[in-house]
Amino acid sequence: MTKITNHLPTKELQALDAAHHMHPFTEDAALAKKGARIITRGKGVWLTDSEGQQIIDGMAGLWCVNIGYGRKDLAEVAAQQMEELCYYNTFFQTSHVPAIALAAKIAELAPGDLNHVFYAGSGSEANDTNIRLVRRYWDVKGKPEKTVIISRKNAYHGSTMGGGSLGGMTGIWAQGGLPIPDIVHIDQPYWWGEGGDMDEDDFGLARARELEKKIEEIGPDRVAAFIGEPIQGAGGVIVPPATYWPEIQRICDKYGILLIADEVITGFGRTGNWFGSQTFGIKPHIMTIAKGLSSGYAPIGGSIICDEVYETIATSGDDFNHGYTYSGHPVASAVALKNLEIMQDEKIVEHVRDVAHPYLMERWQKLADHPLVGEAKLVGLMGSIALTPDKAARARFASDAGTVGYRCRERCFANNLIMRHVGDRMIIAPSLTITPAEIDVLVDRATTSLDECYAGLKSDGLLKAA
Repeated sequence: MTKITNHLPTKELQALDAAHHMHPFTEDAALAKKGARIITRGKGVWLTDSEGQQIIDGMAGLWCVNIGYGRKDLAEVAAQQMEELCYYNTFFQTSHVPAIALAAKIAELAPGDLNHVFYAGSGSEANDTNIRLVRRYWDVKGKPEKTVIISRKNAYHGSTMGGGSLGGMTGIWAQGGLPIPDIVHIDQPYWWGEGGDMDEDDFGLARARELEKKIEEIGPDRVAAFIGEPIQGAGGVIVPPATYWPEIQRICDKYGILLIADEVITGFGRTGNWFGSQTFGIKPHIMTIAKGLSSGYAPIGGSIICDEVYETIATSGDDFNHGYTYSGHPVASAVALKNLEIMQDEKIVEHVRDVAHPYLMERWQKLADHPLVGEAKLVGLMGSIALTPDKAARARFASDAGTVGYRCRERCFANNLIMRHVGDRMIIAPSLTITPAEIDVLVDRATTSLDECYAGLKSDGLLKAA
């Protein structure tokens, strides 16, 4: 049997990588000079690189390996399904058992009347689907002019033409002619960085009420939906004030627009509930899912759709002219179904809520005492710290945004910890199976990295406020 193994020295692997592999969100020429870190194995919350270094993964891959690396039971399910039915599509009035069973399980777990699943291969694809869904819904309802979708600045909803437009990151918009028409953005609910002297609850209300202002500005007869992540993930783990989501819900209900909760990161246990919408009391019409659905073991995503939206489109008398070759791929569906079964059998969501979150919260909050840290936020197993030269003023650094965050991330990598930076915020989202002993390792390595970063900033004269 052919098996791919780490059979070459690291330098040779790096050279091959640089010669033929174009990386996402990367300046490849700079990476080629530096050399990619080659990951060869994973077990639980741990990774091993080609040099044999043991790395604690504070990001669960890309927020996705919820049940940890190296689960043989998922590999066995994938192999069995490949032998039985490796692939078939769900076009042309056909279906197959894994897609059927997984859709039923997702509907069982999802809150409210979110009872229908449209499959995609990723969260980005699913958010592209959502654009089509909401516009088709209003068209069938006899309101084809309702095409505008409102999102938020610094949101992340993928990097496809649709998903990248829904997201509010100017770095993505700068390449490729984004955003596409009829997608507009309001400000994010980032109190620590943008709240000034406002009370946090008042700030949350003010930012939510920007949605109402935007609806009135555009015209309620043109607005189709609002989309938001319960917690902005790639934007820096921005946890909204407690007043924010109830006011967003009130406004969506008042104007009768669809509410899309992007749960690609917050879904499947990340916040201590099955879905972030349950944590924040959101009642969405459509929910975007991916990542933790299969714990990253197979690429799969989708949209969970409420009864009203589904029935309107399903009974329109016309086809919904949308879909993907790999919608409901049988192997990915089988793996995802087994993943959800493991999460239920091993009570992983309860572990997050009752064990991992309380212990990590105790240790994480103490990082706010560090001279480089302005705030430490944590919901479930999704956390961030804001780096600042002046805690009292919640000040930004005089250096370009991300300069300090990048330096801190490099110290984390050197200390065999994967903790990501977004601007000058450091973020974590470890596997949901992490133990208290592993949390100690993660936080101890984070503290060491902060100490080293702080010393380096002092030495280089970079501890200056903007």
